[in-house]
Amino acid sequence: MPSLRQLEFAFQAVAASLWDASRFAQQSGDEASDLETKARELLCSLGAKRIATELRVEWNSRLTTAAGRADHRQKLISLNPRLMEHPAEIDRTLRHELAHILAQFREKSRRRISPHGPEWQQACRDLGIADEKRCHTLPFPAKRCAPRFIYRCPNCRRDFPRVRKIKRTVACLACCRAHNCGEFDVRFRLKLLTV
Repeated sequence: MPSLRQLEFAFQAVAASLWDASRFAQQSGDEASDLETKARELLCSLGAKRIATELRVEWNSRLTTAAGRADHRQKLISLNPRLMEHPAEIDRTLRHELAHILAQFREKSRRRISPHGPEWQQACRDLGIADEKRCHTLPFPAKRCAPRFIYRCPNCRRDFPRVRKIKRTVACLACCRAHNCGEFDVRFRLKLLTV
């Protein structure tokens, strides 16, 4: 049984961590509103006042490997809190995600555009990040999952490890190309080896 002193120490540690978490939430909330204001000003300067009023920016702790995410339907930009460790990248990431929303807004036919296609590249140029790449190079740790399912081609015996179970019928592309002019053939359907 822990002594009274140990319990007191544990309580102080929990209280300190809660205080740090609330302080981070307050700081990140203030910073998110500053970023939101900046994003709205950028959109207004580019003639997108309608979406500028609806735009929201938030810090999302569920983002682990992505620096940010843009949802053009909800007019929401989510940023990874780990960007705070790289302050120079916050503005660039905000503009990158803002380019996604701006590019979709400019598409009048409401068709879904390619995430990093020519419309997005034009929006990046307009936002002052002409040399923007598709992916960031920040040192965010990537989560690697071990493959649980192994599929094998009955013809060439090549293995295809997968994390998730394949729900539809899939065939070995190399065998379909070599023996059936690239068209699907049931003879080369992948078989599940282990579960």
